[in-house]
Amino acid sequence: MDPVDALSSALRASRLFVLAGAGCSTASGIPDYRGPGTLARARQPVAFRSFVHDDEAYRRYWARSFLGWPRLCSARPNPAHHALAALEAAGRLTGLVTQNVDSLHQAAGSRQLVELHGALRDVVCLGCGLRRDRADLQAELALTHPGGEAAPAPDGDADLVDLGSFVAPVCACGGRWKPDVVFFGENVPRDRVDTAYAWLEAATDLLVVGSSLTVFSGWRFVKRAHERGLPIHVVNLGPTRADAVATSKVELSLADVLPRLV
Repeated sequence: MDPVDALSSALRASRLFVLAGAGCSTASGIPDYRGPGTLARARQPVAFRSFVHDDEAYRRYWARSFLGWPRLCSARPNPAHHALAALEAAGRLTGLVTQNVDSLHQAAGSRQLVELHGALRDVVCLGCGLRRDRADLQAELALTHPGGEAAPAPDGDADLVDLGSFVAPVCACGGRWKPDVVFFGENVPRDRVDTAYAWLEAATDLLVVGSSLTVFSGWRFVKRAHERGLPIHVVNLGPTRADAVATSKVELSLADVLPRLV
């Protein structure tokens, strides 16, 4: 049987907890970390400690983000995002947990949604706690910095070696601006994890889409599903941490598979 037809048959009477990763957004032009073609040049994102305490790391982050932001904010949901929103609208999901920070699930209409690692659309001052739109900060940076071209990288980053004379932004209070996302070395807020676990408890099946599950923040839900004896279905190009426990796996493009499931 065709693998997508087999998956569709297996999920016909299910209530799904969906865990989504960067593979959902590659068809929207946003690179992933560990997919085909990116693994060889993938790198770890900036660590929270470096961002806070290392002036050069802070400047490097914002110089690259300044170049990467236009591509990310112009990205639009692809058929995978719209398919997941359609499954929610049809009452087939207990919830959708995404590891992505690009807000494309929201743009596609998903509402029963936890953005596990936050979202790049907002920034917060680490000094006074002021919040503002990332787009406003971009406009402010553009007043004093020329634009430029750089190859896109995951999470709104860009491949940039020479920072030139770039001056990193600071709040009026003197504090550092940080995107409202979970950096390496930070913990996912407890309320997000608790909500996700509640959705998992209400589900009959776990569907992993576009994630290698390398990071523990997502892998924990596969572990819990396996402990509960839930069927675990994976749609991902390339190996994942769940392959040994998966009930089924489809290695095809999400933009092709998910609309067929709907």
